[in-house]
Amino acid sequence: MILDKLFQLMAEKNASDIFISAGTPINIKIHGNCIPINQQVMDPATIQKMAYEMLNPEQIKVFETTRELNLSVSKSEVGNFRVNLFWQRGSIGVVVRFITSLIPKIEELALPPILSEIIMEKRGLVLVVGATGSGKSTTIAAMLDHRNTNMSGHILTVEDPIEFLFKHKRSIVNQREVGLDTMSWGDALKNAMRQAPDCILIGEIRDKETMQAAIAYAQTGHLCLATLHANNAYHALNRIINFFPLENRTSLYLDLSATLRAIISQRLVRRPDGSRMPAVEILLNTRHIAELIEKGELNGIKEAMEQSLAPGSQTFEQDLHRLYKESTITLDEALSNADSPTNLSWLINNEQIQAPGKAAKVPSLNAGATTSDEGPGGASFSEFTLNMDT
Repeated sequence: MILDKLFQLMAEKNASDIFISAGTPINIKIHGNCIPINQQVMDPATIQKMAYEMLNPEQIKVFETTRELNLSVSKSEVGNFRVNLFWQRGSIGVVVRFITSLIPKIEELALPPILSEIIMEKRGLVLVVGATGSGKSTTIAAMLDHRNTNMSGHILTVEDPIEFLFKHKRSIVNQREVGLDTMSWGDALKNAMRQAPDCILIGEIRDKETMQAAIAYAQTGHLCLATLHANNAYHALNRIINFFPLENRTSLYLDLSATLRAIISQRLVRRPDGSRMPAVEILLNTRHIAELIEKGELNGIKEAMEQSLAPGSQTFEQDLHRLYKESTITLDEALSNADSPTNLSWLINNEQIQAPGKAAKVPSLNAGATTSDEGPGGASFSEFTLNMDT
């Protein structure tokens, strides 16, 4: 099968995705950078051949009818892959996602140690928020695997699609994929309580019904993790509130103040060598934060976080300041990822006033940039070719 060679390449380079479209070379994504594997421009007939040799006659029929298809591919000694087929501009497109069973540890991802404590909570709601591609799934996988390694129980996940494969360790881990293992989010969430979980992961909260289910799980003595697309904790809370009509918000504020344990917000920042690491904001539901949420005074959340003395609580500016101070990222990278560049500049300048002998380090923003035919770490694909006749 033609795609076998691409699967092998993804595993060797630890790539997250491969993109195949007509009129352009195949592109591979490594450390967030998309780069062509060669200069071989793909044509519609070749892509159709690559796609259809993965499918049985029934799958081909479904794909030609619905114009979309998701399938899982498992290759022994290589890995597991999620393949999405679709039509675009009259030809087939293919996106392959590498699903790894090698789950990194929290400390290996340079995540705050407090996450190891949050995931061991008996009950409550924990939200991991950020933009698409910000590493939310990897962070949650590391947290769940920490619990799996250190606590007995039942971990249940509802995902679309499954992105990491867990092994049973001290906990039993059951992973359900919408469309394959369950017909819909609603069906999976409705039946989750009958499956007696201690910890539940909801892959993404997209609407009021899913949010209600997450709160209900937390209220009934379960630890519920979920992801949400939001820039930071303040935006996450506002997005949750806006799922609900005005007449329901008083009770919602009360429920959130009682069940929320933490909101973990993250975005990936670039080191000078081109690799990426997370900058993390952590809102811990302290008594003061809970009072603000209960009263609906969300505008006070940011200031409360800045002034919080709770161990582990931090804003983006505080974490970016730490990363810049340690020379992990450049000043430009820190400022471009801050919610408030003004506040971050104040933190940096205030420190320099207190330590006047210290000169500011401003490394080049372009350090570690890669060329179009060379991946991060010098991974060159200039010799990679595909034999389309095999």
